Amino acid sequence: MTLIHAIILGIVEGFTEFLPISSTAHLILVSDILKIDQSAFVKSFEIAIQSGAILAVIVMYWRRFTDMEINKRLLAAFIPTAVIGFVLYKIIKQYLLGNTTVVLYSLAIGGILLIVFEKYFHSSDDAGKLSIKDLNYKKAAYIGLAQSLAVIPGVSRSAATIVGGMLAGMSRAAIVEFSFLLAVPTILAASAYDAMKNISSFSDANILPLVVGFSVSFLTAILLTYRHQILACVYT
Repeated sequence: MTLIHAIILGIVEGFTEFLPISSTAHLILVSDILKIDQSAFVKSFEIAIQSGAILAVIVMYWRRFTDMEINKRLLAAFIPTAVIGFVLYKIIKQYLLGNTTVVLYSLAIGGILLIVFEKYFHSSDDAGKLSIKDLNYKKAAYIGLAQSLAVIPGVSRSAATIVGGMLAGMSRAAIVEFSFLLAVPTILAASAYDAMKNISSFSDANILPLVVGFSVSFLTAILLTYRHQILACVYT
C-alpha cells in the first residue's frame, strides 16, 4: 500500500462513515479499483482507519459522553453488537472482509430495503417520538441488534441503526444522533480487538500508511460533521 492509497482510502472512509452507504463496502470496492491486495494488513487497515472518523465524533460531541443516562443506553446498545462481533470475528475477517461479491449483493439488497423503508416511514413529524433519554434498555439493545447486521460488508452501520431506532419509535433527529454516538464504542472496540489479534502482521513499513489513513479519515469526517451539516443533507 502506498501513501497515495492511504490518503484515498482515508478520504473515502471519512466521507462515507456516517452516510447510510457502508464505509467498509466502499473501502473494499475502492481497494479493488486501486488493485490493492486484500492482505491481512489491508483488512486491518480498513478497520483501523474507521477510528479516525470516530475521533471526529468524540471531538464534536464530547459533552454528550459526560451524560451518564446517555452512556447507559449506549452500553445497552453496544453489548449485542460486541457479542455478535466477537463470536463471528474469524468468519467476518476470513470470508466477508474483502469479498466483493458479498459487498455488491449487500449494497443492492440494502439499497432496495432503504427505498422501501423510506416509502412507508418518510415523515418529518417527530412529535411524540422517543428522544435518546426516553429510550428504555430493551429498545436500546434492539437497536444494537440492528446495528450488528453491519458485520456484513455492504450493510451500512448507520442505516441499520437508524432503521432499527425508527422502528423502535425514536425520532429521526434522536436516532441519527444516537447512531453517531454509538459508533464510538462500536468502532473503537472493533479496531482495538482487531489490532490485538493482528499486531504480528504489521511491519515498520505499515505504520506510516496507517497513520496517514487515520489522519485523513479524521480530517475528512470532522469537516463533514461540523454543525450537523451531514445530517441536514441526508435526513432532513
